[in-house]
Amino acid sequence: MAYFLWSGSPPYFREGDDEETLPSLTPYLVKESVNRGAIIICPGGGYQRRANHEGEPVAKWLNTLGISAFVVNYRVSPNKHPAPLADAQRAIRVVRFYSEEWSLDKEKIGILGFSAGGHLAASVSTLSTFCSYEPSDQIDLESSQPDIAILCYPVISLLENYHEGSLHNLLGDHSTKKLRTLLSAELNVSSKTPPTFLWHTSDDASVSVENSLLYAKALSKSNIPYEMHIFPNGRHGLGLAEDDQIVGQWKKLCEKWLKKQGY
Repeated sequence: MAYFLWSGSPPYFREGDDEETLPSLTPYLVKESVNRGAIIICPGGGYQRRANHEGEPVAKWLNTLGISAFVVNYRVSPNKHPAPLADAQRAIRVVRFYSEEWSLDKEKIGILGFSAGGHLAASVSTLSTFCSYEPSDQIDLESSQPDIAILCYPVISLLENYHEGSLHNLLGDHSTKKLRTLLSAELNVSSKTPPTFLWHTSDDASVSVENSLLYAKALSKSNIPYEMHIFPNGRHGLGLAEDDQIVGQWKKLCEKWLKKQGY
């Protein structure tokens, strides 16, 4: 069952939007979870759509690790920035606000994103002080800063080696350098950025591996703990990579990393 992120019209509501396009959160809760951690999932899709194979299947995989998961139905084109960022920040706040009801540890709320969803996850990881919408209720008193981040073949920069489709769908035809700089996550890493797990394939033809390399370099400069895996081959959008024995190893590597983080 999906929950709408706002009880009324969300910020940047567009007339004509229906229930399908309204931002929502679908929980996949683990009963009697030992670590009580939770991870919010942002599927990819170039800010044009949300890829189904990067949503529910990923949540169910996390459930097998004893981790509760939430898939966020964030807004995509024709909605533009800052609507997706507002949705992701609100999703983190909603999970923290209801953490006791859902038997979760509000200090163990992570974010996981694929491709453009990886850009969104990196954005909430680096823009915690950026007000993407006006607070409206008690939920907005919660922190929108994730405790860990998992970025899978992410779009990171909107200035270098950027993904044209994501840039266009997020900012439209009239994007400015100032806005592109704000939304280039590698430029916003700080001491508040959470520990991060990254993976990419070196021959990704859609989103250049340089995106992950740029972010890892920024994390390193700020002394943020991170783990990165670059696989030699693999198409973009593999998700769980069940049909690729080499790239599919990312799940086991990530599981070990998550255990180190207390999840």
